[in-house]
Order: sequence, then C-alpha cells, then structure tokens
Amino acid sequence: MRLLLDRAEEIVAQAALCLIAVCVFAQVVSRYVFSTAITWTEELAGFAMVWAVYMGAAVAVRDRFHIRILFAVEALPRPLALAAILLGDLLWMGFCTLMLVVGWEYISLLWQREFISPSLGIDQKWPQSIVIIGYVAIMLRAAQLYVRWFAGGRVGLPGITPPSHDEALRKDGAGTQ
Repeated sequence: MRLLLDRAEEIVAQAALCLIAVCVFAQVVSRYVFSTAITWTEELAGFAMVWAVYMGAAVAVRDRFHIRILFAVEALPRPLALAAILLGDLLWMGFCTLMLVVGWEYISLLWQREFISPSLGIDQKWPQSIVIIGYVAIMLRAAQLYVRWFAGGRVGLPGITPPSHDEALRKDGAGTQ
C-alpha cells in the first residue's frame, strides 16, 4: 500500500501516457486504414495529456526534478543557500495556492452548470478536476520533502541530496593530504 501511495502520481501519469498512445494509434489506424475518424479518441487523448502533465509535475516535485539553478545556490554559504531555497519554495507555494483558488473557482462554475464534452458526452467537471488534484499533489509532495528534511536532521538543503561523505570531506579539506 505504501508503494502505491509513494508512486500514485507516477502510476496515473503512466496510465495517461499509455492511454494517449492507444488513442493516437487508434486514430491513425482508423483514418489511414479505414478512412474514417474516431472523434472521441482525440478528446480522450487531450484529457489524458492534461492529467499526465499535472501528475508528472507532482512526480517532478517528489524527485526534485523541477528546473532550478542549483550550482549558483550551492556555491553560496549555507545560510544564504538555505534562505534562497526557502524563499523560492515559499514563492512557489504561493503560486500553487493562487492556482488552487483560481482552479476552485473554475471547478465551482462547472458544478453550477452542466458542460458536456462534445465527443465523450461526459461532464467537464470530472476531467477538469485535475487542476485541483494536481496542485494539491504538488503541494503535498513539496511538504513531504520538508518533513523528510527535518526528520533527517536538516542535512544539506531541503529536497536536495546532501553531499556524499567523501565529497563533504573534500570540501572541508579534511580529505586532502
């Protein structure tokens, strides 16, 4: 069960990517072999792509693969590097909070009025709920990084792998002769 929770976003993103591949393949075959179009595959692939992107973003947060210019931050003294990381993450969480508020307003509108997708015939509130789900997952994964950082004794910078023992010795000059 823990493995499923640790990899939930990854599983959803992989399933969405597989769904996109199947939909696009079916569309190509139907158009070029049978000279007809399957309209619902395009819509389903579009929904799956958005889900894959948001879940992939949460995976990137979990694995700390989001774009950062760490070589500059890591060159700073630890207090300044820590301040830069904390400020960056605080601003980023502010943006995520803003997106949650805007996303909630958008989903609330979809709950007030029925908006049916043209090909699949499903209510848009369900596939569009990924905005809320995605940003909640991103924020939870970011919080998880900080919990692990505190539990690990605040070694290194939050969410960034601390240097290996040999690397730390070289930086301190203790490993040189």
